Amino acid sequence: MTQPASRRAFAAPSVRALLAQAGAFPLTLIAVWLLARAGVPARLPISWECVALIQGAFAALLAWGFRLAIWWRAIELVFPTGVLLARGFELPPGVFLVLFVLFLLIYWSTFRTQVPYYPSGRAARDAVAGVLPADRPLAIADVGSGLGGLVLDLARRRPDSQVDGIELAPLPWFVSRLRGKLSGSRARFLRADYETVNFGHYDVVFAYLSPAAMAGLWRKAESEMRPGSILLSYEFDIPGRMPDRRIVTTNSKKILFLWQF
Repeated sequence: MTQPASRRAFAAPSVRALLAQAGAFPLTLIAVWLLARAGVPARLPISWECVALIQGAFAALLAWGFRLAIWWRAIELVFPTGVLLARGFELPPGVFLVLFVLFLLIYWSTFRTQVPYYPSGRAARDAVAGVLPADRPLAIADVGSGLGGLVLDLARRRPDSQVDGIELAPLPWFVSRLRGKLSGSRARFLRADYETVNFGHYDVVFAYLSPAAMAGLWRKAESEMRPGSILLSYEFDIPGRMPDRRIVTTNSKKILFLWQF
């Protein structure tokens, strides 16, 4: 059954985040009014900074009620105070426009997917390279490949294999592709939403996403990946799906989860 348009819109984290701030505003007004009625300003004046903290606290509480990820709650908490501090710097409006465009190019669809930019690091690269089957060439995909560090590293270690990076955000995709061109790598970088890419084309799919995306990732992998293929997830487990292996990375306590199909 198709969900109503209103329910689909509410499912977007950005919409719920906006509603959390909007819903916090009348609660903040009521709280300040009650404090004034109680005579609190006479003993402890209520500043704009205090009002911003109250607004942020209510917004974070509503974000928790809307089941937004913990980093969304943190944003809700500090956003009003951040706006207040930014006003104090009296920055030109163009600065905010440049910052907005920059963050848009980097994070692009984070508002919808709840998958922010997470660099994996050397420990993850070593762990992934260590579990790849060595007896045959492989087709490998890194979904949400960011700046392309893991893709370029695997392409260098496994010249017999085809390694693809799949990234939707324009700026990370451009940087990763430029890095590949400058280094002469055989790696490919595709600007695409991984949900539109057929996992059946790959022997190994690696993901470093977020807890919010894991259930959807599993559904896609289960429906598309071929027998004998491997799904890897760094740091984030899939609820209710026991991995075939857990690999503790060399330089941290973060875990690489492996499922064999």
